[in-house]
Amino acid sequence: MIRKTTKDILAESFLELASDRRIDKITVTMITDNCGMSQPTFYNHFRDKYDLIVWIYDRHMGEIVGRIGRDGYVWRDCLSDVAAYYCENRDFIVNAIKNTSGQDSFLEYIRKRNTAFMKAEVRKKLMTEYIPEEIMGCIRIYVYGTVQYMKDWLTGDMRQRPEQVAGIWERSLPEALKKYVCE
Repeated sequence: MIRKTTKDILAESFLELASDRRIDKITVTMITDNCGMSQPTFYNHFRDKYDLIVWIYDRHMGEIVGRIGRDGYVWRDCLSDVAAYYCENRDFIVNAIKNTSGQDSFLEYIRKRNTAFMKAEVRKKLMTEYIPEEIMGCIRIYVYGTVQYMKDWLTGDMRQRPEQVAGIWERSLPEALKKYVCE
């Protein structure tokens, strides 16, 4: 039997509310009332609702990215699963993109998270903390481009299937980064 953690229950409550409300209109009180928990319980686990949003995203992305290198799971598989996750959770992702801003901007968080992932992959291959500036530039351009493409794809008419989007992301990877993430 799999037991849900307090964080899981709070996340489910939040996602239920976010299915028919703008994220910027959801309060911690609404989240806790919806699942029968108290506000102190919420604050024992999260700083605010934006911290909860980040936790939800990180949990799913961590599961996907964590598979790389195991049982033949490669970069292409990761891109396909990420695109499928975005598609399956389109309403939530779009709500988060459109209704967060400033220091709580979900789109900016995705950029930061994806940049951190790419940097970690490069560091693994280089076996050092130092990443040459040229490689960092490629990482930034690739991440900003793919995140913007994801936003346009999800907020547009979504004619492309997740596999097609993953293919575009894969073909867009700068040559200088391929040896770090594709091999």
